[in-house]
Amino acid sequence: MSSVLEATPPRFTADEAARIAAELFGIQGRASDLGSERDQTFLLDDGGAGGVLKISNSGEAADVLDFEEAAIAHVAAVDPDLPVARPLAPRASVDGHHVRLFERRVGRKGGPELSDAAVYGVAAAQAHLCLALRSFFHPAAGRDLLWDVRAAPRLRPLLDEIADPGRRALLARALDRFEERVLPDWPRLRAQVVHGDFNLDNLLLDEQDEVAGILDFGDCCHTALAADVAVALASLLRGRPLDDAFRVARIALDGFASRLPLEPLERELLGDLVAARLAAIVSISAWRTRRFPENAAYIEAWDEDSWQLLELLDSLAPEEVAHELGAGRRAPAPSRELARRRDRALGALLTPLTYARPVHAVHAEGVWIHEPDGTRLLDAYNNVPVVGHCHPRLTEAVVRQTRLGATNARYLAEPLVELAERLLATFPPGAGLDTVLLVNSGSEANDLAWRIAAEVTGHDGALVTENAYHGVTATATALSPEDWPAGRPFARVTRIPAPGSGANLDRALDAAVAELEDGLAATFLDGSLMSDGIYTPESPELRLLVERTHAAGGLYVADEVQAGHGRLGPELWSFVRHGLAPDVVTLGKPMGNGYPVAAVVTRSDLAGRFPYAGRTFSTFGGNPVAASAALAVLDVLRDERLPERAAGVGMRLRSAIESLGMPDIVEVRGSGLLAGVQLSSADLASRIADDLREQGVLVGLTGKQDDVLKIRPPLAFTDEHADLLVSALARALT
Repeated sequence: MSSVLEATPPRFTADEAARIAAELFGIQGRASDLGSERDQTFLLDDGGAGGVLKISNSGEAADVLDFEEAAIAHVAAVDPDLPVARPLAPRASVDGHHVRLFERRVGRKGGPELSDAAVYGVAAAQAHLCLALRSFFHPAAGRDLLWDVRAAPRLRPLLDEIADPGRRALLARALDRFEERVLPDWPRLRAQVVHGDFNLDNLLLDEQDEVAGILDFGDCCHTALAADVAVALASLLRGRPLDDAFRVARIALDGFASRLPLEPLERELLGDLVAARLAAIVSISAWRTRRFPENAAYIEAWDEDSWQLLELLDSLAPEEVAHELGAGRRAPAPSRELARRRDRALGALLTPLTYARPVHAVHAEGVWIHEPDGTRLLDAYNNVPVVGHCHPRLTEAVVRQTRLGATNARYLAEPLVELAERLLATFPPGAGLDTVLLVNSGSEANDLAWRIAAEVTGHDGALVTENAYHGVTATATALSPEDWPAGRPFARVTRIPAPGSGANLDRALDAAVAELEDGLAATFLDGSLMSDGIYTPESPELRLLVERTHAAGGLYVADEVQAGHGRLGPELWSFVRHGLAPDVVTLGKPMGNGYPVAAVVTRSDLAGRFPYAGRTFSTFGGNPVAASAALAVLDVLRDERLPERAAGVGMRLRSAIESLGMPDIVEVRGSGLLAGVQLSSADLASRIADDLREQGVLVGLTGKQDDVLKIRPPLAFTDEHADLLVSALARALT
């Protein structure tokens, strides 16, 4: 047991305290006992500023007091706005006790009546203080103090002080949880010097319930940051209705995170840390009350409320408590149960789950997706996380801007403007593409591209490839034969064979344009021809398509939603390699690496003729968070040279698949890091995709007959990953 808790507290009267203050510090006036657990604290009223006299326990070591005073001085120097009570004079000594004079802070104590705003503010002030202390250290910071949450296992000898056997068992369970869940991970928790006793008894609030005084650094120590948060939470929750405890706790954690976000592990263990703090309160209280019964009223002030909170935490599984405090669920729902819930809640409108045994994704990183049982799947399917799942620069960009704010495009925001300028700089100078409008998805981008084309040309017809996909809005679905109901083609939309498929495009274009009674407004072409089966057209074919489109009075829309951002080669945009000059370019999918953001890029002369120019608006389109995500994608693509590297990986991948020489492989197509492997039948393709999933490799299906394996991994894919894929494919085909 720490000597400071074993030693008898000082027992000076108020008159003696007034005399000490006068003799040592020259303050003449009345002294009032403020109460304390192991020290004595007196308010000095001299008719002026007064002060606070603190007489320390005889067990308090001088180096610990040096540490405490140095911490206060550090906070005052680093962040003068923090209202810490500072020492006013050098430390003195009386009858073996250290005596100090602190400045008097004016305010009132708070309790369970505090409003949500006050709770939020108290927690934010704690984070503010932690930030000020994080660069501070002192040789005595590792002091041995039973109040430090990390000392929870040392509370076991005190359990005998608890008379009620039920409560004794309750404390034992709390300590068991701490030893089982917290101790193994304690070395991984962030640690620093903290206040150590940031509770409402050590705070003063002003008339607006804002923190006006931070008192008593007597429990200051070096420990886990989350342990200090637990101390404050225990104080903020005591005395409140139990059915409101977790709600108030979340308000407090919001306040703390507004200045200093908590890490996932801290959130996960926070409930156990709060329980350990409460266990310390009631067990130390029982032990000290027996030793010092004259101070029982002060020592036991919060005992009953602490017991009630302990019972609440004990009534729930640790994972439930962690979830209530904002942690992600450690144990995901069973996959079959989750699938049944999905069917019930989402119904028949949503596309079915992929694969015979659906993927249950709980975490992803780079080119890997992890399932609940720890299985990791090589992602060769998802083109949205273009720079890799959960890339740290993307994550940080989104979080950083989220903390700064997310408004809309009617306000000035630098990320939106910078993104538009950065995008325009990536297009060929002679293309004339000089106007950007940010939206939320590729579907919206293509919908807007159609509106521009129809309004500017006055025509009402569209050309798309035979099995194209351009989105899910009403207009984009009309432009997407892949999603047309069987036997129900949309009026005003005519199909042409996919360039690169070997069909006579010249003749097909003549026939298609002739079908459009109201004239051609636009030709839409997905540069990857993904849904058509992944073809690689020759440049003359595409130039012919652009020429015929313009000759018919239409606009050429380069749909780069799937082909762009370096998917098809070293160039960011697939149309560039063919020397095309599109009238409109649409971007989406990988643009935000999973964060919703898309764009329409066009010429100012077309934008100016659009009747809705100046009135086109998207609530979330171009918001600073989305724009920041898209900027980070461009940065990573550039810095890691992903398009250039991925093109080499893709070429090697396709060559390796061709070299398998399997009779069921009809053709291998693609460009950049995109491969379409046409198999001998749709049934075989489906079975191979499921077999690969069971081997831990994810691919998709595409083509009009769904007989093409679609391989389009994040551009972070390497030769090593390609080798894993090819080996798995060889086993599946064999």
